[in-house]
Amino acid sequence: MITDQQVRRLMKLTQSEATLAQAAAKAGMDEKTARKYMQVKELPSQMGKVHVWRTRPDPFEEVWGEIEEILRLHPTVQAKTMFEHLCRKYPGRFQEGQLRSLQRRFKQWRARLGPEREVMFPQTYDPGRQCQSDFTHMNSLMVTIGGQKFDHMVYHFVLAYSNWETVTLCFSESFESLSAGLQNALWQLGGTPEEHRTDSLTAAVNNLKDPDEFTDRYQGLLDHYGLSATHTQAGKGHENGDVEQSHHRFKMAADQELMLRGSRDFEIRDAYVQFLAMLMDRRNAPRSQRLGEEVSVLRRLPLRRLDHTHRIRARVSRHSTISVRRNAYSVDSRLIGEQVEVHLDTERMEVWYGGKCVEQMPRLRGSGKHAVDYRHVIHSLVRKPGAFPHYRYQQDMFPRLLFRVAYDWLREHHPGTADRQYLKILEMAAMESEDRVHEVLRHRIDIGLPITDDAVREHIDAQAPVSSPFQVRIDPPQIRHYDALLAPVEEASWL
Repeated sequence: MITDQQVRRLMKLTQSEATLAQAAAKAGMDEKTARKYMQVKELPSQMGKVHVWRTRPDPFEEVWGEIEEILRLHPTVQAKTMFEHLCRKYPGRFQEGQLRSLQRRFKQWRARLGPEREVMFPQTYDPGRQCQSDFTHMNSLMVTIGGQKFDHMVYHFVLAYSNWETVTLCFSESFESLSAGLQNALWQLGGTPEEHRTDSLTAAVNNLKDPDEFTDRYQGLLDHYGLSATHTQAGKGHENGDVEQSHHRFKMAADQELMLRGSRDFEIRDAYVQFLAMLMDRRNAPRSQRLGEEVSVLRRLPLRRLDHTHRIRARVSRHSTISVRRNAYSVDSRLIGEQVEVHLDTERMEVWYGGKCVEQMPRLRGSGKHAVDYRHVIHSLVRKPGAFPHYRYQQDMFPRLLFRVAYDWLREHHPGTADRQYLKILEMAAMESEDRVHEVLRHRIDIGLPITDDAVREHIDAQAPVSSPFQVRIDPPQIRHYDALLAPVEEASWL
């Protein structure tokens, strides 16, 4: 078959070769064929006839009116669903291999008569004009830390013009995570663009009933850095197109790097953070030229970062707990009835009372959860063992697995006193050492010894090191030393 390229070469060679035969030979065709193309002055692709006829009968011709009626009512119906419907309605009339023909007919109908499809509009950005950010879940990468599943997210920041990007590890779409991630990005960048664009994050955008478009805290963060703000419509993530596309490409690149690494497990969390940082450096390297254009027009950073911790006041309930963001945390029972100030960070929270930090604890993710430290309530539980079986936070009273094993053993062998005995064992852990009690439980469980409160107490006392007191020798005072204090300096020779 003669190609367009051969004919173009032929026409060029006829201007330099002595005969048509020589030009045809060099173009790789017969002289008669060459003469034909020289006469018609057309390329082979221009001479072919458009194939508009069918080579075989259409098996759906007789039922197409019925199919089209359903398509007009339900444009999203699938060809496979329709084919199965036809096979049930007309048994033996259609064969399995004809499904592909029906799929082509569906495709052609939708292209000519189907509903209009959404159009995406490419955007043009000026250097330093806009940055975009969003959160994305990373669980699909199946990363583990020390062999344990690591459920997490990242805050993803992208400059719209250069596509320079950076990420900050986080665990929720809270304002604290948004503030920390945005500030990390701006200080790493060394300047601020004009506009920050997000989707309709609840941490930044008020609901439609609120007259103020953005939350007070988010607006305060923007004012600190001199940023204006825009956001997408609810449910229209494609309006934040640059960062949405970067989500996909970043996670795909991370997945590929993890494949090359040969393991998705990291010894410690910092090692995983370093892995993400190196990945960001490699992805940003080809963007250095356009990034330079952006950096040159960025505005200066403020003198300091804004504290992103959130301070809220809470009253300690009679359960010795406080409620923070719909989660329950225990505090020292001495604070029952008092009002405390909670400093809420992205991953930790502090409880302050009287100008001093009295508690520090990890922040719970989500809502409806609880973190009750047995040390805060054990003294009362020991006095009220009857409250233990139905205690709302009973699961928090088992700090380690072997404590639960010990309780189950007591319920089996001493059902009448199991609660009282277990609470005394837990009190030993609070007063003595949780590690020591845990080791005693491990030892007794391993060799099958009874697990009673008295037995555990005896075991701990037997292991307690007995330290001999220091031998202190005190010489009797010498009266003459006091007399020397009244004598001239030269006479106090003892000095």
